[in-house]
Amino acid sequence: MRTLILSLLLLLACNDSATDPTPSDQAKAETGADKAHPPTPPAPSEQPQSIEAPADVAAPPADAEKTSTGLAYKVLTPGTGAAHPSADATVKVHYTGWTTDGKMFDSSVTRGRPASFPLDHVIAGWTEGLQLMTVGEKARLWVPEDMAYQGKPGRSAGMLVFDVELLDIKEPPKPLPAPSDVAAAPSDAQKTASGLSFKVLTAGTGTAHPGPTSTVTVDYTGWTTDGKMFDSSVVRGEPASFPLNRVISGWTEGLQLMTEGEEARFWIPVDLAYQHKPGRPDGMLVFDVKLIKIDG
Repeated sequence: MRTLILSLLLLLACNDSATDPTPSDQAKAETGADKAHPPTPPAPSEQPQSIEAPADVAAPPADAEKTSTGLAYKVLTPGTGAAHPSADATVKVHYTGWTTDGKMFDSSVTRGRPASFPLDHVIAGWTEGLQLMTVGEKARLWVPEDMAYQGKPGRSAGMLVFDVELLDIKEPPKPLPAPSDVAAAPSDAQKTASGLSFKVLTAGTGTAHPGPTSTVTVDYTGWTTDGKMFDSSVVRGEPASFPLNRVISGWTEGLQLMTEGEEARFWIPVDLAYQHKPGRPDGMLVFDVKLIKIDG
């Protein structure tokens, strides 16, 4: 269900009546992770106890390793796995954080529940540090301020120290390769008066076309014109269902040209897509779509 919600959010039309958070907004709401920050510390009433700071909290010891960015780390317990997470992976961890004066400011351990978040949605010190770890490993990270909160008001200041246990890694699915004509619609593609280009890849098995308010079920993959895949129900293994009056204009128009069972490729100009909306794929977008079912 969660992946279906994310796919629908990605495709919502850019109009004032549509609620249109980005997938990363949804992830932040579910994981408590804020872009460039670790999971949000709980309110004091939710923090039942404090874990004593390690003896070397004030500065990394001589046996700690240091990366070129200034991050220092030390393995406390070797991992049981071999794979390291990528920068795009979602990880599950137990952690505790202290300031260098020994004050604990956050801990999943005292809350009794691990934290899960994508590594590209946390402070730079965590993005780098967790990639050095394997499942089962426990490590201590000394994160310099420029890789932590960078003096942001309301956040813990200065260098921060974290004990982290990596419990699980979930890598994102591999993207599907872009079609060879992703950069521009070929000469045999049809073009509508609105500027939408489309090409039938596989003829449909039905005869009816959806209407502008029909709910449809589709499988789809979307690329930018440089060949980067940004969304795919095919990769997730879960078709998406949505009303046609709640998606970008190019989809509202394009899906009405299709019949059940048909597969088509759409080249959607920016004014029929996200219209340069911040946080969305920009420019012309290319979609391969299979219309599975029409409801209404």
